[in-house]
Order: sequence, then C-alpha cells, then structure tokens
Amino acid sequence: MKKKNWLLVLCLTLVLGSILAACSNSSDDTNSEPGEAVDGGTVTGAMDTAPAGLFNPIFYADAYENNILSLTHEGLLGQDENLDFIPKLAKDWEFNEDQTEVTFHLEENVKWQDGEPFTANDVVFTYKSIASPGYVEAGGIRTQYVERLLGYEDFSTGKTDEFEGVVAVDDNTVTFKYANPNVLALSDSSFPIIPEHIFKDIAIADMPKAAATTKDVIGTGPFKLTNVVEGEQYVLEKNEDYWQGAPKLDSIVWKVVDQSVILGMLESGEVDFVADPTGIQAADYESVAANDNVEIIEQPDFGYQVMGMMVNHREQGDTSLDPSKWTENKKLSNQKVRQAIAYAVDREAIINGLLYGKGVVQNSPIATQFWAYDDTKPNQYKFDAEKAKSLLDEAGYKDTNGDGFREDPDGNEWVLNLNYPLGNQIREKSAPIIQEYLEAVGIKIDLRQPKQAAAYFEDLEKNAQDWDLYLLGWSLDSTDPDPSGLWSSKAAYNYSRWNNPEAEQLLADAFTPPDAFEQDYRKEKYSEWQVKFSEDLPALILYAQNSLWAYNKRLQGVDVLPYSFLNNTHLWSVTE
Repeated sequence: MKKKNWLLVLCLTLVLGSILAACSNSSDDTNSEPGEAVDGGTVTGAMDTAPAGLFNPIFYADAYENNILSLTHEGLLGQDENLDFIPKLAKDWEFNEDQTEVTFHLEENVKWQDGEPFTANDVVFTYKSIASPGYVEAGGIRTQYVERLLGYEDFSTGKTDEFEGVVAVDDNTVTFKYANPNVLALSDSSFPIIPEHIFKDIAIADMPKAAATTKDVIGTGPFKLTNVVEGEQYVLEKNEDYWQGAPKLDSIVWKVVDQSVILGMLESGEVDFVADPTGIQAADYESVAANDNVEIIEQPDFGYQVMGMMVNHREQGDTSLDPSKWTENKKLSNQKVRQAIAYAVDREAIINGLLYGKGVVQNSPIATQFWAYDDTKPNQYKFDAEKAKSLLDEAGYKDTNGDGFREDPDGNEWVLNLNYPLGNQIREKSAPIIQEYLEAVGIKIDLRQPKQAAAYFEDLEKNAQDWDLYLLGWSLDSTDPDPSGLWSSKAAYNYSRWNNPEAEQLLADAFTPPDAFEQDYRKEKYSEWQVKFSEDLPALILYAQNSLWAYNKRLQGVDVLPYSFLNNTHLWSVTE
C-alpha cells in the first residue's frame, strides 16, 4: 500500500497551526499581570510520562524520576549557569599536591528529612554502595562515579571488604582518594547522597524494591515526597528544616498527563510549569506565546534524540556488561550499512516538519554547550539517499527479487525492526517517518508496536536480543563532557552494545594524567573520539531539540540552568 506523503501532511499541519495561533492571539487581551508574591501555596508541574518509580539516586534510570529527585536529594557540589562547580552540601574543598585526593568540608547542621543529622558517613556509604559487589546486578548504572576511586576493582569484585576510596575524616570532613591523579575528581564527587541510617541494613540487591526507594523517600533537599499515586500524581511538601531555609512554597505537585492536553492545562492554570525533559511542543509555541500569563524559556537542550543501532546483543539474563559475552548482530554488523542508514534519514526535514525548526542537527553524543563538542571533523551525514543506496550496494545488500527491498549478501530476506516507546509525541511521530526514509532506499522495516516507557526500557536493558533499531532520548550529565557513561563498552546505557577498542582508548586518554589536566589535550582526544563514533556509528543522533519550558507568571523566583528548570526551588513563590 502506498504511504502518505508525510511532508505534505506536516505542511498542512503548519498552516493549520498558524491559523489556530492567530485565533489564539485575538482572545488574550484581558490577561493581567500577577500581583505580589506571598509565602505558601502550591505549584503544579506536568510530565507526559510516569516515572518508573525508583526514587533513589543510585538506582534511578529516567529523567522523570530525576524530576522528583532534583527536589528531594542533593550532592556535595552543584553547578552554576557556566557549568562551573559551586558549593552545595560541601562548603569548600581542597586537593592534595598530586591531584589524587580531594577533601570536602561539609555544611554543618544539615539534617535529613526525618531529622537525623547528615554526616560524612553518609557520603562514604553512598559511594561504597555504588562500588559494592552486586550493585550492577541489582540494576545499578552509576559506576562511572566510582571506577577511578582507590581500591575500586578489589572492592567491587569482593576481593576485599575494605573500601579505600572515600574516607570520613570526621563528621563534617570527607576525603575522596583516587588511584591516579583524577581530572574528573569534582565531577565524580558531585553525585547525590543517600542516607546511611535508612539503607545500612538493606542488602544492595534489595534496595531497588525497598520502600525507602519507592515511596518512603528521605533526602536532604527542600521538598519531601509525601504522596504517590503511581502513574498519576506525585506530591512533594516543603522540608521545614531545610538547611538553606524553609521553602517559600508549601508544596510542589507533579501530574502525569498526556502530552496532547498539557497545553490546555497550562493555559487554564491547572498546570503552572512544563519543563524537563520534553517541555511544551514546538507546534504549540505560538499559542503559548500569545498567552500573557505564561512565560516561555527557550534554550538549547542539554541532550538529544537518538536512533540506536544494535551492533551487538547481550546474552539473555546477562547483567555483567562483559563485551566478551556479546554476540554480533549480523544484520547491522557492516559499518557501511550503518552509514547508509544515516545518509538515508533527512534529519533537517524532521526538525522543520515536527519541531517547527526549533532544534538542530547534532552529529556527536557530546552536548553542543560543552567546549569538547566538535561540529566540523566528524562526518555530518547530510541527507543523501543516493549515497545511502551506493553504500548498501557496496556492502552487498541488493534487491535480488524485484520486490523493492534489499536482500542480504547471501540472498536472504533482510528486515530491520524499529522499536520506540510511548510518551514523547515527537518521537512517536518520527518513527513512521524514519521507516519511510529507510524503505525509500530499500531497507525493509518492521515498525513494532510502541510500548509504555517503563516496559520499553526494561526490555531494552534485559530483553533486546532481537532488536535492531531503537529510539530514545538522552538528557546528558552536565558535570563533564566525557561520554563514557553512555558509550563506553561497559556502560549500562550503551544499549547498542558498541565495543570499539580504539574508541575506548581515546576515552581513556582523555582523562589520563598528566596531559588530561590540560583542556586543549582533552578537547583533541574527544574530537578524535567523535570522529571514530561517526565512522563506526553505533547510533544516529537525530537532533537536539530546543528546550521550550513554560511557566505561569504567578510562579516567582524561577532561575533556570542550562540543563534544568529546577534550580533553587526553595526560593520559588507564588502571587496567590
């Protein structure tokens, strides 16, 4: 059956959107400015996808869970608008001479939300938990924060019970010790802290399902999770004893609502803000901008949407992240095939059609805001269907039976499946468009039924042995441009199961002293790594969508960061 011309459909959508926006402009003349800010009150934020339910920093997996954790938990360090590190739970710090140790002096009189004192022992416990044997097997994915700590290998493999990497000097002083001078020391020590007194008697394997992770959540942050209606609503009430002063608001409520109704709820005042990770839709920009009671923040997203390619598959039930146990996905093992897929997709058209131009093509997994991003040397993969066809021909993938689709070099039917989750409407709409582009160059695509996000990511992590292509979005770590947490061979998030020794070596070089203490050296190594990524291509970075965050003007004190709307929320207030 002949497919619809989606570009024509998008053009019609743009025209209709303009008409609707014009109608909206004519009806907003009566909106008024907000009054004086007052103490108390509640604000409501909207998320289009439910958090998976792991409200524990060492185990959470998605950006929706992080929306909760950003209000409940804190690390020793924060970041400012320039991405420089600033004091948080630690008020100051100093390095030793050879950069193998950093000692933090903690804020005094900080309390956990149940009234217990926060101490250096909590910091030790957090990092010890991440380094513990069984952490990865339990679903933990944050090992990049502990891998460089002194004695990590022996402790994580059970060869010793002694944890040397983080040491409590006294209640308010803690020292991080590294096996080698560590250029990432501040990044590594910025992870949110969990309470020892809550988790000390819970085995690491049981932590993900413990009540302290799923509902009875305790942090040091300005708001405490007090009520969960799973998949619908998450209520956070102010922490009266917050160490930076009691929040001005009484509570912040997260509602999970379909993306299609968020705009109406924002305009009616049922929702006060829409931010991370998807914000408002580009198609709704003009309509939202016409509302005098709503403020829009537009800035480059600190992340990207990706079409991953399963270069290898992990064995069923294997949680070791050991590349030696992976099996090659022969359907995508040829580098030319992966490059052809990249040339076949017109990313600019997707940005213009689905994002209304509010996004950019990105060719590297490093955020464009970082000094390490290289937008020139890596292959840019400009849309070129003929180039895609030529590469497929060279790789031996040709249509031998005249049905319009290519067979593999052995003459067998060649079908790639494309998987994607529900929740993000732009991503949902892009899936059939990508299918159309790939089939236009002769690649037959099995567009699978989408799944709810939680089930999708569980399958991606554990049951993706027959997957080929997958769609998802990444919100990136703002602390350092190092992409190891997503793309090194042993990274839990490396869902493509990419294992390229040359790329691995470049990542290692980029933080190997003494050269790595020079930013120019690291920039060179990351540039070489980005070129290697673009050549081997375990994924096609589709685009970086502009962040379009919106909030009702009755919400005061909003002070966003390049990577988050949720900054200094204890200073938020409302005018009524």
